[in-house]
Amino acid sequence: MAHIRRQHHREYKEMLITLCALSWPVILEQIMQTAVIYVDSAMVGRISAEASAAVGVTATVTWMIGAPIFAAGVGVLACLSRALGAGEHEKTVRISVQSILLTLVTGVVLGVLSVGLSPFIPRWLGADAAIQRDASLYFGIICLPMVFRSANIIFSSVLRAAGDMRTPMRVNILVNVINVVLNFLLIYETRTVSLGALRLTLPGAGLGVTGAAVATAIAASAGGILMTAALWKNEAASPRGFRIALDRPIMRDCVRIAVPVALQRLTVSFGMVVFSALVTSLGTISIAAHSLALNAEEAFYLPGYGFQVAASALAGFALGERNERKLDLSSRASMLIAFVTMTISGGLLFLFPDVMMSVFSRDARVIEAGAAVLRLVALSEPLFGVAIILEGVFNGVGDTKTPFWISVFCMWGIRIALTTLCIKVFHLGLTAVWLCMIADNVVRCLMLGTRYVRGRWKRSLGLGEPHIAV
Repeated sequence: MAHIRRQHHREYKEMLITLCALSWPVILEQIMQTAVIYVDSAMVGRISAEASAAVGVTATVTWMIGAPIFAAGVGVLACLSRALGAGEHEKTVRISVQSILLTLVTGVVLGVLSVGLSPFIPRWLGADAAIQRDASLYFGIICLPMVFRSANIIFSSVLRAAGDMRTPMRVNILVNVINVVLNFLLIYETRTVSLGALRLTLPGAGLGVTGAAVATAIAASAGGILMTAALWKNEAASPRGFRIALDRPIMRDCVRIAVPVALQRLTVSFGMVVFSALVTSLGTISIAAHSLALNAEEAFYLPGYGFQVAASALAGFALGERNERKLDLSSRASMLIAFVTMTISGGLLFLFPDVMMSVFSRDARVIEAGAAVLRLVALSEPLFGVAIILEGVFNGVGDTKTPFWISVFCMWGIRIALTTLCIKVFHLGLTAVWLCMIADNVVRCLMLGTRYVRGRWKRSLGLGEPHIAV
């Protein structure tokens, strides 16, 4: 018995090491992406609270437009990791070919749709007339290179499923550097900066919010081109030598997995649009505080999404091997490490919320309102981390319907319903709105956890009776 315990302990430790090895490139990549969001928000925030609101008001719609792309990436990752686990190399490459078709379809369709609707979206969201023009321009410009954004997201999923976590990290770090440099050149006018006795003249186009959008669009285009080149060179999944043509069985499998993910993100994104529209009724200061606080919080939950990518890939690989023990081991290890990591990050967010808000805005009213809600949401970060991992595990094995239905219930039955009551009936402010958001995250974790522990999802995948030992 002691020998078995030591063996279990050793396997658990090895799985934690594997998770960290797979996750750190994704986490570093997301840290860099969040840093760029911080830079964008801080640089635009230096213009005015109205400029921050113009950028932030369409953020949820941007997330919604990207939902089918993200879903296609999940479908490709689940199918490809399962094929690799089963040792089916030719099928792996055929899945890679289908990812190219998915990239073209999602990129073209969503690009045309989003650019065409860009003049109307800020008005539909109830934004103040003073910021509608800037918000429309910003949204339309960043959506122009949608094919390249699609290539970046879907091809990075292919590479990660094939075990290459570092290439997407390198590409996206470079993309972020390009974005930051172009921000400095495009947002502000030509100006003189003093560094001690040294005075430097920095060139600038003075485009403001439009300049931030142009920088983002150029960087996204570069990312798509570089990620395509990386896929072409990858030994395990390169489509070289294969005709780019539709493979109906494989595409059907990818789409079957992707559709619930797309519906989940679209439903949640539309819910976020309604959620943000409710916040707009609280005024420009609340809009700015809300959008900037969301940006600030992102840095503290992104480790969970880094571990989610690894958890999804390992779950799909274990399913391909028909190895239930490895599936259990990787899932539990992922939840543990996400819980611990996000307990630490949540503690930091609780202690220093005003510091985070001051990065984005000089307006004392915006900082005070944002810091208050950040301190509240920090308490729920550990449970949010576990929910992120559970969603990743279900997606990795292709059980995407579970996260979909739970997300629909939590977004609309809890977050939107309670927020509507708080604002429209009880006339409460931003703090009450964020408490509704926290309730959504907590209930989501409890429902996903209940589904996981019961284990019926494994039997539906053809695995045996679940063993739930921790």
